[in-house]
Amino acid sequence: MDWVERAAQLRQWTRSGARAPHKPLLFLYALSRFQQDADDVLRYSAVEEDLRRLLAEYGPGNRTTPAYPFHHLVSDGVWEVRTERGPGSPGTGVRELRSSGAAGRLTPELRAALRREPSLLGRMTRVLLDLNFPPSLHGELCEAVGLELEEAETRPLSAARRQRDRRMRELVLTAYEYQCAFCGYDGRIGAVPVGLEAAHVRWWAFDGPDDVENGLCLCSLHHKLFDKGVLGLGEDRGEGRGKGHRILVSQSFVGHSTAARDGVITLAGRPVIGPQPGVPPIAAAHRSWHTGQVFHGSPRPAGARTGVNSSGPDAGPQPPASPPGQGTSPRR
Repeated sequence: MDWVERAAQLRQWTRSGARAPHKPLLFLYALSRFQQDADDVLRYSAVEEDLRRLLAEYGPGNRTTPAYPFHHLVSDGVWEVRTERGPGSPGTGVRELRSSGAAGRLTPELRAALRREPSLLGRMTRVLLDLNFPPSLHGELCEAVGLELEEAETRPLSAARRQRDRRMRELVLTAYEYQCAFCGYDGRIGAVPVGLEAAHVRWWAFDGPDDVENGLCLCSLHHKLFDKGVLGLGEDRGEGRGKGHRILVSQSFVGHSTAARDGVITLAGRPVIGPQPGVPPIAAAHRSWHTGQVFHGSPRPAGARTGVNSSGPDAGPQPPASPPGQGTSPRR
């Protein structure tokens, strides 16, 4: 039995590219608990809050419950559930899972395979991460679930699977003239750019192509915030430098420091910098996917709480902005 393939082929709800990372998150959490204690049993009432936090932070913005993956992961042959009455899950009802003392763990066959071949845990983890989350989130997600992986434990995906285009980074950075599309950062050491990355708008794990119409040149900070749903892309009725795109900042984001205000909050409503003339802007379908599947909540009105409506990364205080939220619409 190929356990890595099992991890790669989890049955997940899909519709129009919607994200459903519920099972992968529970699976990663279960692998972490196995790594810490191979005989550990995860009682639903004890791990419910941990799983809820993972879904809130790494799942789409819509509300969901950890009861769903706790019950449905059984169908993939890697997870089993028992109650005080015996084997089998009572269903997806939260009250039933709690009251019945439902507890889950990796199947006996998978636990035995992980004991025989310790490196299997790392390979399964790599597949779950690669197929469900962008690389910018892999390290912190491992920390969030408590997984400790050695570099030697992970191997690249099979050549039979879809491969990334290594040229994308250079193409995207060139298209945006080696500066962050959100803040204008353009640092270098000699001739080598540092802290600049090519961000996928529609994640590669969800069929996002490796091309300029799906890429943004972002600094490391804004790339992470973009992938976490703090920042997004909105349309503008005008013809700004960003070809009709403006920066969205989630109302869910809170920061009281000068750095948080200047580096994030005041970006709300600013035009995206680039791409250079002749390069196609972000495709509407990819922007729409990010807004629906990654961006958290509703966007802040331009200039909210700061009295600033910048027209570029170096702009100072400006006259009052046009009506808040013009050109953008709250998510769902």
